Amino acid sequence: MTNPHPSPSVRSLLLTTALTAIPTLSMLSGCMSNPFAEGPLDTVTVANKDRLHNIAVFNLERAPTDENQTSESQLQKAQADYSNVEQIDLTLENARAAALSNNLGLSATLIAPEIAEQNVNRERAAFESVFTLSASWAETDAPTSSTLVGSQSRNQSFIPGIRIPLMTGGNITVSAPINRFSTNNTFSTLNPAWTSDLEISFSHNLLRGAGRRATTHALRLADLDHQSSLAQTKLEVIRVLADVDRAYWRLYASTKALEVVEQQHTVALNQLESAQRKRRAGTGTEVDVVRSQSGVADRVEAIILAQNDVKLRQRTLKQLVNMPGLDVSTSTRVLTESAPDPVEYLYDLEQLTDSALQNRMEMLELEIQLVRNAASIAFAENQKLPLVALNYTYRVNGLAGSLGNSYDQLAQNEFEDWSIGLNAEFPLGNEAAKASLAQAILARLQSLNTKEARVQSITTEVLNAVDNLQSTWHRILASRESVLLNARLLEAESRQFDVGRSTSTDVLDADANLANARLAEIRAIVDYQIAQIDLAVATGTLLGQAKVHWHTDPDLLSDENKARANEGVTPYKPGSGIWTSP
Repeated sequence: MTNPHPSPSVRSLLLTTALTAIPTLSMLSGCMSNPFAEGPLDTVTVANKDRLHNIAVFNLERAPTDENQTSESQLQKAQADYSNVEQIDLTLENARAAALSNNLGLSATLIAPEIAEQNVNRERAAFESVFTLSASWAETDAPTSSTLVGSQSRNQSFIPGIRIPLMTGGNITVSAPINRFSTNNTFSTLNPAWTSDLEISFSHNLLRGAGRRATTHALRLADLDHQSSLAQTKLEVIRVLADVDRAYWRLYASTKALEVVEQQHTVALNQLESAQRKRRAGTGTEVDVVRSQSGVADRVEAIILAQNDVKLRQRTLKQLVNMPGLDVSTSTRVLTESAPDPVEYLYDLEQLTDSALQNRMEMLELEIQLVRNAASIAFAENQKLPLVALNYTYRVNGLAGSLGNSYDQLAQNEFEDWSIGLNAEFPLGNEAAKASLAQAILARLQSLNTKEARVQSITTEVLNAVDNLQSTWHRILASRESVLLNARLLEAESRQFDVGRSTSTDVLDADANLANARLAEIRAIVDYQIAQIDLAVATGTLLGQAKVHWHTDPDLLSDENKARANEGVTPYKPGSGIWTSP
């Protein structure tokens, strides 16, 4: 017969080709020609020595000194910088919508559920059928002591197949091996000999790893992690909305406070003019004029401080809403168009507490964690069992001198065989499995203790929020009365000054008391708005209060919600599942 092995020259050519191909393959895979040496692509330098060790120096240029500067000139400069800018009216609803659509932190958080969902898909894909393919070429050249055995042979095999994982803990494999064998044995009946088989194998765990709960454990955990990610994302949405609402009302308070100190400045200027008129008329004193001038200077400082506070509050709100054209670097003034309308509310403490325990995402996270702990305990108990696997194989054989004839024989199903067997492993100590089970049990006990602590914490938050709400309402009523009384006092002191029965100090003190009362009223009203926000957050109902609807996938919405969407519900981030009602 023909020698099944290639000639020495051919073998040398194949070996040379393989050796020369190694550097090329290495370069194609992104490595240097030397696979044993470190290359420039193996490390990445971001922080060089200059950036790490050099200390930068920040020099500020000193402004020229102006000895003619007065408080009024400083006020005019500050007011010019504050007033000569673009303005934008912003309602609370528009601020919420902008934050849901543009807030950078929220945008990053909304990706987390998608990542968790892809993890679920990855675990689910573990049960997809797999097409397998293996091929081999083997040549042997061994000395023999008998002419009945060939010293040289060549064997080529090609095995396509499909592996089907079972969600109960087993696998079914269907393959069709094809083999060609040639030898220099003169007594070989078929040379070359072709075999084509049909093989069906079944393997299944009987104890450890058996059953759907054990097999789908990773998928179950991934699904729970996805639900936990959704809860965390919803919690982040609530946090962002609460921050926006608080920033909005704090900006409102700063703006109103600026109006109050500007009114103080106006009163101080009027008082100065009145004192100067009386002095010119001979009925006033120089001391009253100086006192009035001092009062004006004090109001100037208050205005500058109030303007700066407005700018800081504006920048905080701009950062949260992140509206196009209204980023933190812009000087645009934000005018709070929405006004508070404080009213007294009636509430049931027990109902609010129950609502909080039902709606808070922190409680939902713990519930998910407890389910996760229970699943881990069940899986750890299963892993303590011995590993026993049942294996069964059924094969139909075909053999001939050609591939076609071997398939013909295979189709006739004249030669078939099967085998069945058990494989078992019994850990002698099984300490690792026992430790895993103990760890899962302790984790569940930890979660249970955490749940009790969280119930107590949420109850405390609700009670504190209710007390703050009630306290701030009483503060509003008290501050309103204080404003009325101090306004009457200022009017009386002004009349007394006109007839010479009081001084500028008395008038300015009365005006300061009135301003403090107005500021106290503003703070009380804003604190009342924030107290409502805190109560909504504590009870987990902020999204409902803000008319914000949450869903993971708008395509899976109920018909009712789809109908509401068609009636004017505006999505602010396509695909995010966040939108608000008009």
